[in-house]
Amino acid sequence: MEDNKYLGAFEIIMNAGNSRAQSMKAVEAARQFDFEAAEEYLVQAELEMRKAHQGQTDIITQEAKGEPVDVNIILVHSQDHLTMAMMAQENAAEMIHLYRMISELKNNQTK
Repeated sequence: MEDNKYLGAFEIIMNAGNSRAQSMKAVEAARQFDFEAAEEYLVQAELEMRKAHQGQTDIITQEAKGEPVDVNIILVHSQDHLTMAMMAQENAAEMIHLYRMISELKNNQTK
């Protein structure tokens, strides 16, 4: 068995997990109305997402070149992580927007 058979999938899992974690930190910061930190966490989430997506692209490119890729539970799991990280990033951006609206409404009421 090849030692690096799962390497690409594990890289996707790692980078997607890092992206998801940064997205969740962005939501936590927004909940505290710290929008500067929230935006920075989203930038970090995007950087990690690009790495994860590049890993997926590399696997797809390998298959397209005629170099078969073993479809196994680890690869399927990595795709699940990537999808969830993408959703977390999109949801975090929306939550930041909503927390900004709440902050503005709260500030307008105290005036």
